[in-house]
Amino acid sequence: MHYPETREAMAALVQPQQVHRDLYISPEIYRLECRHLFSNCWLYVGHDSQVPKKGDYYTTQLADQPVIMVRHTDDQVHVLYNRCPHKGTKIAIDRTGNTGKFFRCPYHAWSFKTDGCLLAIPLKKGYEGTGLDQAEAGRGMTPVGAVHNYRGFVFARMAPEGIPFDEFFGDSLSSLDNMLDRSPAGRLEVVGAPLRYMHKCNWKMLVENQTDTCHPMVAHESSAGTAVKIWESMDKPEGTPTPPAMEIIAPFMSPYEFFEKMGIRTWPNGHGHTGVHHSIHSKYSEIPGYMDSLIAAYGEEKAKAILGENRHNTVYFPNIMIKGPIQQLRNFIPLGADKTLVESWIFRLVDAPDELLARTAMYNRMINAPTSMVGHDDLEMYERAQEGLHSQGSEWVNVQRLYEEGEDFDEEAVLNGTTERQMRNQFHAWLKFMTAGMPPSTPRGKGATKEAAE
Repeated sequence: MHYPETREAMAALVQPQQVHRDLYISPEIYRLECRHLFSNCWLYVGHDSQVPKKGDYYTTQLADQPVIMVRHTDDQVHVLYNRCPHKGTKIAIDRTGNTGKFFRCPYHAWSFKTDGCLLAIPLKKGYEGTGLDQAEAGRGMTPVGAVHNYRGFVFARMAPEGIPFDEFFGDSLSSLDNMLDRSPAGRLEVVGAPLRYMHKCNWKMLVENQTDTCHPMVAHESSAGTAVKIWESMDKPEGTPTPPAMEIIAPFMSPYEFFEKMGIRTWPNGHGHTGVHHSIHSKYSEIPGYMDSLIAAYGEEKAKAILGENRHNTVYFPNIMIKGPIQQLRNFIPLGADKTLVESWIFRLVDAPDELLARTAMYNRMINAPTSMVGHDDLEMYERAQEGLHSQGSEWVNVQRLYEEGEDFDEEAVLNGTTERQMRNQFHAWLKFMTAGMPPSTPRGKGATKEAAE
């Protein structure tokens, strides 16, 4: 079905208690998301520890747009579209590297400063009197619309005009702050490459799953449930400490009551987190010397407050999730209506004991790797849903659990930990940023198909 690029057409797909299946399966909707939604939101690019030296760069994607994050000669981090303004050739194809003081296109050797400005062109006389200095190509590599470095985390908004960074994230930045403050130095560093894992499903399924607390004890029974049964059946001496791997996997089998009481908080613009009161990370063993280092850095009261927050998953709309207690970030990169690349990054807490990083790496391997025990449970459900949504059984996907009429998503709320309010919050934000700049409606005969008009 063809969808006109209007608020009216998009609003017909999002109802208070349900959303249309085309949001997950339609290539046309995916194309519109890339053009509007992802352009209007602030997206995670990378961490500035990935480009520590001048000339260092890292290439990635913002939705379907290839970009380069690079540290310029003034030590500022810039984000540029990975495209030569001459013929469109990708400037950098390596994931990371150091380009020195300039980028050089491999096709015709046009060169650019690391802030994107045009530096030199071979046989430049051939452009004299042609007006190149007034042309788009003459301005050099195009920067994204806006960039913000928040305590090392680099975000970009592709649209030249739009919602400011602080307004987009608001109080949700408290989750990032807590993850950063767990370092006695207040800083994080990326450790190694991410675990990359391709999923044959729509990106929204993965984002919704991060605050879906009614599935762990069901979907993960065969993996986490089996591990717990084996551990409990073992003949162990009294007082045997629980191994770190079991501390990580056992909470996935917590009962519904545990998840109900943990709570879910939602913020405006689609952000929210599970684990308001406690989470699956609350009972990890203490690391010797860690609290002492935090007290030395912050004082006892603040150190206890920092570690007293054990938020489970914080979703930053549209497509990342962080886990503060174990210093992890997952980026859900949409590659199509039914294709999503998941990157799972881990971070070192600067000046904290190495045992914390070891636990973080273990969690990432056990839960998020392509060889994970747990991740395949979710993948199986995503792919079944992606296939099932093509069924004619129903055109709608239900997000009605603990729905309350008249919900106000412009206000922060804390509710029962099994509510689907955060999913509804995400779809409210989806409609808001999908339609920013769209006209209200398209008159008949101006591009709307008969099906869309009806």
